[in-house]
Amino acid sequence: MRKRLFLSFLAIILLTLLLSILSVNFVFQKHFSDYLARSTEVTLEQLPERLSSSFFSHGCWNSDSLYNIAHSLPFGTHIVIKEPSGKTILTLINPMESMLKNDPGLWMDMGLNYTIEEWKNKTLMISGPNGVFAVAEVRYPARARVLNPADQSFISAIYQSLFLAGALALIIGIILSYWISRRLTSPLQGLTKAVQRVGEGSLDEQVPVTTKDEVGQLATAFNGMAENLKKQERLRKQFTADIAHELRTPLTSIRSYIEAFQDGVLPADKENLAIINEEIERLTRLSSDLKDLNVAEMGALRPYLTQVNLSALIDKTVNMLSPLIQEKGISLTWHKPESILIEGDEYLLTRLFYNLLHNAYKFTESPGKIEVQMELRHQEVLITISDSGIGIPEEDLPFIFERFYRSEKSRSRETGGTGIGLALAQQIALLHQGTLTVESCPDKGSRFMLLLPLTIGEKSTSV
Repeated sequence: MRKRLFLSFLAIILLTLLLSILSVNFVFQKHFSDYLARSTEVTLEQLPERLSSSFFSHGCWNSDSLYNIAHSLPFGTHIVIKEPSGKTILTLINPMESMLKNDPGLWMDMGLNYTIEEWKNKTLMISGPNGVFAVAEVRYPARARVLNPADQSFISAIYQSLFLAGALALIIGIILSYWISRRLTSPLQGLTKAVQRVGEGSLDEQVPVTTKDEVGQLATAFNGMAENLKKQERLRKQFTADIAHELRTPLTSIRSYIEAFQDGVLPADKENLAIINEEIERLTRLSSDLKDLNVAEMGALRPYLTQVNLSALIDKTVNMLSPLIQEKGISLTWHKPESILIEGDEYLLTRLFYNLLHNAYKFTESPGKIEVQMELRHQEVLITISDSGIGIPEEDLPFIFERFYRSEKSRSRETGGTGIGLALAQQIALLHQGTLTVESCPDKGSRFMLLLPLTIGEKSTSV
């Protein structure tokens, strides 16, 4: 990538440099051509006065004076001086031009072009004290061209300066292109190596964030992703250990009872079989929660919508858990309102309220209390489940609905749980277009608030 980026920058610099040189050359040629044309016209305008001054200062046509005048003529200019009667007196031409005419190779060595395709003619009157005493017939190139060696030297110097400036700009451009491409790609190369190490299982990777541009944002996003993967891996390992614990406890209990039946230590009566059945129910709930959470998070769980009497549903859930709650010495208050009908999946809603109420039961000690309230708010119903339990630390609140996440982990092993109950409750609430939020204070208790619409916009059936 660095090579492609470097070549791209270099191509842009070369193209810009080329266009700049062409533009400067075009402008220079135009202005210099205009300068040559103006210079020729000014020289010809001054010619009658110079010739008249030369003639009267010497009393005749002096050769030395005429040589100086001819030497200042533009290349390609031919002047024939005649008397007013038409008799030719003399001819003027730049002496250097006369010398070069005899040696065409010298023109080429000096980079000059002697070919003139179009001419202009002009007649100039040479006056004295007594009036016009001579006429100068002038022929000169119609288009201004560089025929003078001095002008050619000037142009060569200009082009040489342009070449040196272009070469210097190119060298600086190459250095800047390499530096910029290296500066842009070095963080990306470091990020690529870090991604490869993460792919190999090293989840502790972090890359330095040195800028606030897109590369810096990418590095920040990578660090967040790596940190989240690390947390998920930690939760996965914790979940594996928790599942093993949750499975081992009921399986060990069932195995112990069966061995006791086989050895005749315990009778296979109704009471002992009920304990085994309770452990089997515990395993069934665990596997059901795992399946439903996985299906819900994949978006494949669809509620079977019917008219549900929410008051009766919560009442049934409260009665289901009342013996456990009372046995633990916790007071349960259920403010049962009149019947409130909503559109929902009765089975999933039962799971939701069971998880929330059972969660309050697990983390509340005697003599604590649990309170369940429900009120109608326009086209929505708000269900609140409050407890006076151990509460949730503030730093854990943003993660409490994530799968496998458990607050107060040391206590969770004693109370049981794998960190999927609240995650499943959240998914069920979302399936019903509702919201589930929590407020909590450590050692004072928690309050879960579930807001459900009375009707759901898009109906669907279970799969």
